[in-house]
Amino acid sequence: MVIELKLRKIGNSVGVVLPKEALAKLNVVEGDSLCLTDAADGGVRLTPVNEGSEEFAEQMNVAEDVIRRYRNTLRELAK
Repeated sequence: MVIELKLRKIGNSVGVVLPKEALAKLNVVEGDSLCLTDAADGGVRLTPVNEGSEEFAEQMNVAEDVIRRYRNTLRELAK
């Protein structure tokens, strides 16, 4: 499925309105939360937030912090 979306001004922000086909594909409704993550190909991925997703997001934040703090060490270990 390929859907072109337009960015729209919403107050002082910019937002995207998802058509009903996209909402059906994601299996979400108004009020649900979505998670935007980096994809391996350089793009982004939009997924619904399920139970346990908050815990996973916190774990990823901790991992990213460790990677930032020890980036030089990890670079040396990768050689």
